[in-house]
Amino acid sequence: MNGKIKLMTRTALLLALTIAFQSLKFGQFFTGPLVNAILLISACTVGWPSGVIIGAATPWIALLVGILKAALAPAIPFIMLGNALLVIAFYFLKPLNSYLAVVVSSFIKFGVLYIATMYILHLNPAVSSALQFPQLITAMVGGFLALIVISALNSFGVAPKMGKAQKKIQKL
Repeated sequence: MNGKIKLMTRTALLLALTIAFQSLKFGQFFTGPLVNAILLISACTVGWPSGVIIGAATPWIALLVGILKAALAPAIPFIMLGNALLVIAFYFLKPLNSYLAVVVSSFIKFGVLYIATMYILHLNPAVSSALQFPQLITAMVGGFLALIVISALNSFGVAPKMGKAQKKIQKL
């Protein structure tokens, strides 16, 4: 199969899995870690650009299925930015240290959303609280869940190791 087609197919499958998890409507502390895990798994298996694409789609999907309250719609660009930075930071830090990559990328996402809710967006404090500390928790839990899944995928040879994924992306 052509490399570009395989990349698009895997990205579409990971996005479909994300949509399936979000459609369950189990709430932020169940869905958030699963979505964040998929973002980081995407970074390792199909590359950071695909992870960023999926991360850009997730807040819109969350709004459509009712996970994200309509009052938080103005925060969608910041959620997209937070997701993108989560994926990119994780992707480039993971070769140095997987655990450090999870912690740093989680804090970056949290920082973006915290700054947006505190200084840029004018949301009800009760509503904006969903974009503050809970985001740090869900990003970290999702990150550590992703490390478990990535390790399993690599050990079974189902997904390319980080270095191989990086080389395949560069060839495209």
